[in-house]
Amino acid sequence: MSIVSGTAREQRPRQAILGQLPRITRADGSPIRVLLVDDEPALTNLVKMALHYEGWTVDVAHNGREAVSKFDEVGPDVLVLDIMLPDVDGLQILQRIRESEPYTPTLFLTARDSVMDRVTGLTAGADDYMTKPFSLEELVARLRGLLRRSNQLAPPAEESLKVGDLEIDVASHEVSRAGTQISLSSTEFELLRFLMRNPRRALTRTEILDRVWNYDFAGRTSIVDLYISYLRKKIDAGRAPMIHTVRGVGYMLRPPA
Repeated sequence: MSIVSGTAREQRPRQAILGQLPRITRADGSPIRVLLVDDEPALTNLVKMALHYEGWTVDVAHNGREAVSKFDEVGPDVLVLDIMLPDVDGLQILQRIRESEPYTPTLFLTARDSVMDRVTGLTAGADDYMTKPFSLEELVARLRGLLRRSNQLAPPAEESLKVGDLEIDVASHEVSRAGTQISLSSTEFELLRFLMRNPRRALTRTEILDRVWNYDFAGRTSIVDLYISYLRKKIDAGRAPMIHTVRGVGYMLRPPA
């Protein structure tokens, strides 16, 4: 099975596309650091080359134990993780990492391509999911999107939002409701921030997809429904609901009546 879409001959001229977008760096100006976890050397070499075009630093791990060790060692800005590894399942690796570092943007890059596999990967805490074979350009675009949605790229804005008893502090990346702290992934945080910036406004799934994910998720607005369900479990569980479905339109956030 090809690890990237198109032949190797086709991939070479397409490399010119990579690295043409404005460079992004850490807030301190140092290169973005990526941890790439996959046991296929051909894949890791290609992806590493593509990310070097972006000016990023790439650390590679070929199995689960090495991945956990390198994650603790380098503290990457973004994690690219295969599920099917020779020793430890990628889902278990992410679970271990999320226990100590819940906010690192993570993308699963795997041959598992069923809808249930996607749902399982996202439920496990991943922020995005791509299947093999894949496009190098799309992979880079998705990673750039994940980094934009995290608080990695620039000094955090001095911004706080409040709707009812729900509060969000962008600078500290903290969320609370009625004084109780709520832990969110980077994508959940960005989705909630968008909802809170537009209280009492019916937002379409397409609008949310465009503003939160910053790229065309293959037209699958179902990803919005999935992440709304995650937010409801964390924001509304055991409380008066604030996230409402607007039939025929999308979703709205409003304070409890």
